[in-house]
Amino acid sequence: MSNLGKKRLEAFWALNSYAIGGSTASAAPTSCAELPKQVILTASDLFMYTTIWKIYFEEYLSHKELLDMLKELGLVTVTAAGTAYVVARGSTAIVSEICDWVGPVGWWTSAAITGSLTGLFGAGWILYCDRLYAQREPQLWEF
Repeated sequence: MSNLGKKRLEAFWALNSYAIGGSTASAAPTSCAELPKQVILTASDLFMYTTIWKIYFEEYLSHKELLDMLKELGLVTVTAAGTAYVVARGSTAIVSEICDWVGPVGWWTSAAITGSLTGLFGAGWILYCDRLYAQREPQLWEF
């Protein structure tokens, strides 16, 4: 397996572990405490992003690199992605609060929504890191 293949596999497993962990945390019923739970899940997502970055580039994401990436992506893209993330987390908090009233079925629904969002945003980050890694480290292709 190539070095890039190993990084992809490791990033995939990291994403799955964070998605499962977030789903498990979200499944616990917490009446009237969904907003703090979403803040904790957001912090977990940030750890996921830095872990995936470290897998690909074997370094921690520095402040300078983050600013360079934001410039590369463009203000409109960053604003749209940030807004989508905030709306998704806010909507998840509202849906999870409603799901808490339903009981176990609602708790599992909340877990599925949280895991799906973590997986979706994490997969986007993996694609970005993969593209950036491929540009920085040209691979030798064997035929």
